[in-house]
Amino acid sequence: MKLFRILLLVTLVPLSISFTVHKFYVSTTKIEYAQEEQSLQIINKLFIDDIEDVLQERYSDEIRLGAEGETPKDAELLKNYIMQKLIIEVNGSPVVLNYIGHEYNNEEVKTYLEVNNISELKTITIENKMLTEVFEDQQNIINVKKQKRRRSLMLDKDNPKGVLNFD
Repeated sequence: MKLFRILLLVTLVPLSISFTVHKFYVSTTKIEYAQEEQSLQIINKLFIDDIEDVLQERYSDEIRLGAEGETPKDAELLKNYIMQKLIIEVNGSPVVLNYIGHEYNNEEVKTYLEVNNISELKTITIENKMLTEVFEDQQNIINVKKQKRRRSLMLDKDNPKGVLNFD
């Protein structure tokens, strides 16, 4: 019986270690070119706990995101962070991002941005460094849509910038 317990322990411990949960660090950014409005409409999705960890490390342990406990200062820090970490160029020229707001849905925060006065979209250059300073494995997925054409990028700490061509 004692030998059986030892064998069971020796077998189960390595198996249980190999099946431990590994946290997956990912954000998504959806950019859609609205030709009629001559604008880019941008939605970022981040896990609340991940962005909260980054903001706490960067600014203050007191930051709390979400419906419960979020202060106007916390919301402003979220906005500032997004605006610093997401840089876009259209047709080779930098553009100004307008932060519209954010909302919470379950475990994620969605931020809404817009770029105005985009008469045509030939190329778009996106630099997304969100969360990469804290999470080494962070991946930022970018999906861009122009009419029925879709293009995507996978950005990370080592490759934070990419170009998509719609010509």
